[in-house]
Amino acid sequence: MRLGIELRRLREAAGLKATEAANLLGTTSVQISQIESGIAGVSEQRVRRLAANYACEEAELIDALSAMATDRTRGWWEEYRGQLPTPFLDLAELEHHSTYRSDAEFMIIPGLLQTEDYARAVFSSRVPGLPEEELDLRVRHRMQRKIILLGSAPTAYQVVIHEAALRIRVGDRATSRAQLAWLLELSEADHITVRVIPFELDGFGGNWNAMMLAGGALPRLDTGTRDAPDGVGFIDSEAQLHVLRTLFRKLEGMSIDATHSRDLIHALSREL
Repeated sequence: MRLGIELRRLREAAGLKATEAANLLGTTSVQISQIESGIAGVSEQRVRRLAANYACEEAELIDALSAMATDRTRGWWEEYRGQLPTPFLDLAELEHHSTYRSDAEFMIIPGLLQTEDYARAVFSSRVPGLPEEELDLRVRHRMQRKIILLGSAPTAYQVVIHEAALRIRVGDRATSRAQLAWLLELSEADHITVRVIPFELDGFGGNWNAMMLAGGALPRLDTGTRDAPDGVGFIDSEAQLHVLRTLFRKLEGMSIDATHSRDLIHALSREL
């Protein structure tokens, strides 16, 4: 999908219609449309021909798009196809390819850092409730996503969490205590940075939604999400990505450093 979006942007920047691009490639406008919408795949050779026809001279971008075209990874998430909604699979695949990952959460612990009991409590709060089998699938999927943090080649991960998320009891007291202990353990890893925004902070407007930023091969190929009243969607435009990066920088500036964040989490754990 992201490859198709980038190819469409290159075509539009060249001022070409889909029919004109199809003629240059010796194909149909229908196939161009399917490629750009992510319905149909495209070979590396065709990616390079399209880039040439679109007068794109950014070698790094062309190489990155060519690599996306040749990737045929069928990861662990494929076992959930037909069992979980497509966005669950898309997120896992996005994380698999990410060069780094940043999260910001204000009401719950981020999914990648959740314990199994905590995740089950989160999914159990859904209205209408989920059948037990589907609840188990979602929890298992969330636990498997941790491979990007706990696998042999872990992804660099930075997260900003508001103190509210640390204090809210999702599940019972034992679940919350175990969750904070797990969070402390993970925060000791070299590739994981956990920062907390404390309640005592002055000037926190509160007009914030959960956010995620996943690094691409190039900054322009980064992908983000931001919770909104109408749901969560992927962010890929340069303007929106700039806004998202700016918001993350503001949050990092509001948060306390990693050492003091661990001290706060430890203190909250003792209160339980």
